[in-house]
Amino acid sequence: IRRHQEIHVVMGNEACDLDSTVSALALAYFLAKTSPAPKAAFIPVLNIPRADFALRTETTFLLREQGIPAASLIFRDEIDLGGLHRAGLLSLTLVDHHVLPGADAALEEAVVEVLDHRPLERDRAPGCQVTAEPVGSCATLVTERIAQGPPGVLDRLTAALLHGTILLDCVNLSPAAGKVTPRDVACVSLLEARFPALPARHAVFEALQAAKFDVSGLTTEQMLRKDLKVLSSDELLLAVSAVYVDLETFLRRPGLLQDLDAFCQARGYAGLVAMTISFNERNEPSRQLAVYSQRQTLRSAVCQALEEATAPSLHLQPLPSPWSCVGAYAQGNALASRKKVLPILRAAL
Repeated sequence: IRRHQEIHVVMGNEACDLDSTVSALALAYFLAKTSPAPKAAFIPVLNIPRADFALRTETTFLLREQGIPAASLIFRDEIDLGGLHRAGLLSLTLVDHHVLPGADAALEEAVVEVLDHRPLERDRAPGCQVTAEPVGSCATLVTERIAQGPPGVLDRLTAALLHGTILLDCVNLSPAAGKVTPRDVACVSLLEARFPALPARHAVFEALQAAKFDVSGLTTEQMLRKDLKVLSSDELLLAVSAVYVDLETFLRRPGLLQDLDAFCQARGYAGLVAMTISFNERNEPSRQLAVYSQRQTLRSAVCQALEEATAPSLHLQPLPSPWSCVGAYAQGNALASRKKVLPILRAAL
């Protein structure tokens, strides 16, 4: 700000999963390499505090494998985006999301480009370039963008990051998981054609999947924060956490009820939906749900909305729960990921 240096930030969403992280790193690198006489410094920003980086176990694993030190990354609590924007120095490219959360609403004016793989919830200003395509991974859109650019910009390191991310997001390109599209497959093939030394798909996927689901060293609070979305209505906040163990293991954690209570109390959440996912040896997903709230009316309303949902139907079967304040279910429709369940919960609120 003192030197009046323009900053172009490329930033993923607040979940800051591998897709958001790699999309931001790769696109910022590409823009820095290809922008004609850039006035701005291109900076990828990981949209979490640095203290939360340890929770992103698959991301820390892949970056470590590729020799990228955490010290070279910039996190959300290390850059004053508001100050840069007020000084008129900020341009913002959003990857893997297209609507900033309420706390960042003031930054909307700085958004110059969006690259996302979700359906658009809102229109953007005419000057903003928008790419919103229904592919399995935002990294696919970044790969396409880089591949259309000048030859030679795509290096082995960037290719390895994008390759691993698409494979993890699209469950090793397995049609059974319901995420992959022909464009994801084409991008993985393109990266492998340009860099034949990339490791085999199954080896990359298995290593990343194992790292993602390795929550052995995490507390319950860290498990819940690891992959957390928060829904809000006028009156209340509802936490929705993806949890990477099966429900039985999760419910048996020592002191779980106290941990759930403390987690919600500390952050002002009226309740929590834990969506567990685990995989069998054929990489087929198994999903279960737990609905926790000390408010009986909220818990009942959320459970009813999930049980009666038709778009999509979750095919829930009640499971025994050790506590009256926790509703537990097996989810028969394993293709209904959190992305598909969030609108049901939003409507229930």
